[in-house]
Amino acid sequence: MEKPQVLVYVEKSLNYSAFDVKWIPRSAKVVAIGSHPQGTGALQVYEMSDGDLKLLHDVERPKALKCGTFGASTLEDRHLATGDFEGKMEIIDLQSPEMPVYSVKAHSQIINAIDGVAGLNIGKGAPEIATGSRDGLVKVWDPRQKDRPVITIEPKDGEQKRDCWSVAFGNSHTTEERVLCAGFDNGDVKMFDLRSMAIKWETNLKNGVCSLEFDRKDILMNKLITTTLESKFYIHDLRTFHTDKGFTRLMDKGHKSTVWCGKHLPQNREVFVTTGGNGSVMLWKYSYPASRCKKLDDGSEIGVVGEVKLLQNSTLTSQPITSFDWSPDKMGLSVCSGLDQTIRVVIFTKLNTV
Repeated sequence: MEKPQVLVYVEKSLNYSAFDVKWIPRSAKVVAIGSHPQGTGALQVYEMSDGDLKLLHDVERPKALKCGTFGASTLEDRHLATGDFEGKMEIIDLQSPEMPVYSVKAHSQIINAIDGVAGLNIGKGAPEIATGSRDGLVKVWDPRQKDRPVITIEPKDGEQKRDCWSVAFGNSHTTEERVLCAGFDNGDVKMFDLRSMAIKWETNLKNGVCSLEFDRKDILMNKLITTTLESKFYIHDLRTFHTDKGFTRLMDKGHKSTVWCGKHLPQNREVFVTTGGNGSVMLWKYSYPASRCKKLDDGSEIGVVGEVKLLQNSTLTSQPITSFDWSPDKMGLSVCSGLDQTIRVVIFTKLNTV
């Protein structure tokens, strides 16, 4: 019992498939989005009350919703940006979710992934939203600018368009600096420097990239977690870049199935959770090496990666857990959703001792 424990606090069955679930910042509320059996979008807001999840809003949207983020919204507004199955990106005020405050036809096909930055007092510079789609494009949007993206990132001439499964902002520690990572179905990971408008780094992990996350968005790039098919996840150390070898990484296996997502604990960036296709959640801690870089014979420097330790492993369901979100306000409080049409509020204990 000295280890952190994983406790399911509340389970709520749904009558639709939930694809993404988020804590609403500075509240005891969560929002779940997904698809009704007839293909329309589901958006529900729940509040924690007396050990249960009480439904506050239940809104049906024209098309199924795939992903959402609060990352580009102010703490006062807490507007949710969503991507749907027909390529539309909308920003929704959860106080009156029937009419979006922003709507744009962002892509020609489903939006698989969305991320925001510079909202919620996290990250410097303009508030921006990134969308990644099956159409092979990655776009960056400024909610203050209507109808057209700030940036469109597309394959080079002659390159095949790949299905983009994940996007993540990072390095937003000044008003000028910002990078965007995108992961694709063929294992490609590409890092775009949004200041110089160029690819900073790219690699291939040989398996489809299910999720990406920087350990913090608003600091000088530190670590990136990437989860993939075939049970693998990777941690790249981003402090030292080698022109030939790129960023150093470690690879680990967990869940014995697809690793659907990896999420860093907001209160401690060395602690993170991964969720699996076998219905399990794994809690990990990263430890840095004695020195984070070393000199090679040619005088260049290369990064040195640390190691990860499994703190706890718990199976919550027999179906894949496809989305997970930590509460930004209460350490150890989390919410997840899976293909069993259930959302769960999960508590991780003793995280202040690891």
